[in-house]
Formats: sequence, C-alpha cells, structure tokens
Amino acid sequence: MTALTLYYAPGTCAQAVRIALEEAQAPYTAVRMDFASQQQRSPEYLAINPKGRVPALVTEHGVLTETPALLMYVAQRFPQARLAPLDDPFALARMQELHSFLASTVHVAHAHRPRASRWADEPEAQAAMQRKVPANMTECFALIERHYLGDKPWVLGEQYTVADGYLFTMAGWLKSDSVDIAQFPRVAAHYARMAQRPAVQRALA
Repeated sequence: MTALTLYYAPGTCAQAVRIALEEAQAPYTAVRMDFASQQQRSPEYLAINPKGRVPALVTEHGVLTETPALLMYVAQRFPQARLAPLDDPFALARMQELHSFLASTVHVAHAHRPRASRWADEPEAQAAMQRKVPANMTECFALIERHYLGDKPWVLGEQYTVADGYLFTMAGWLKSDSVDIAQFPRVAAHYARMAQRPAVQRALA
C-alpha cells in the first residue's frame, strides 16, 4: 500500500487526522510545518495546498484537505480499523453532524482569539472578538456536553470513531481559550480516556 504524507502543525486540527492514521496503523509520513516562520505560506507548500493551512494529506490519487474529509478518507480507506460506522447511515450521519459542528462553529469560535485579524483590521475590533472567545467556547462545549456525549465512553456510544480524536483535539484548546474543561464532566472524562489510548500518545509524541 502506498504511504501517505500528512502535513501538520502541533496543536492544530491536523492532530485529529494524525490520531486517525495512528489508530488505523496506516503507513504514513508526517511533515511538520513551522507556522512561526510562515512555512505554510511558502511557494513550496502552497503548491501542495493553495489554502496555506493544515492538514493536507498527499495520496496516490492527489491531495486532500479539510479535517472532516481527511477523517472520512482514513476511515473508509482502512475499514478494518472500524473508525466509522460505515454500514449504518444514521450513525455515520451523526458522526458527520458533529464533524460539521466542530469545523464550522467550534473551530471558528476558537480562531477568533489567535487569528482575529482574519475578520477585522482595527485593533479594538480584534480585541472585542477575542474577549468573546471564552463565552463562545463555553457555549459550544456546553452543547457538546449535553447533546453529543452520553454515559457511553465514546461519541457514538460503545464504538470508537474518528470523531473522538477530533473532539479530543478541540477540547485541548479550551485551556488556551481560558475555559476550564472541568465544568464539562463528560468532555473532561472523554478527554482523559482519549489521552490513555496508545495511538493518541504516539500521535502527540
């Protein structure tokens, strides 16, 4: 099987894809991008991903970007790992529902702190957006606590899926956003369970 190449940066949502690849025991090479030196904006990387962001996954068929797409690709390419309920339309849609919420709402709420300049040029406007981040992230995770995590160990119940690595990655941003994860007992317990998984430890190493 052809090895894949994952372009990532520590602490970004690309971590979720790396966790999925480790869970699948997939053959892949990880290429770390140095955001401090704006490596993601270099002509060499823009030729791979014109968006200038991570993750990007190079496959034998071409390059894929966007975390939800990459997670589904890994789950479908390595079905023996059972990283998604591929034979259950409702459960699969439920997984994709959470992925969409994480990508379109939670990630954007978080990004207003480190990347406020995407949305406003004036320093006072950027500062106003940044002040809203703790409240917005608290609201997001209150919904996740209430609506997506039950008494079972994983997002979809007893079956671990790529959604768990995605949620774990974003829950890891709460501290930097000045939100105490302890106010969400189910999220905190899920985060602790994830941290014990060997594949997660390999991905973070």
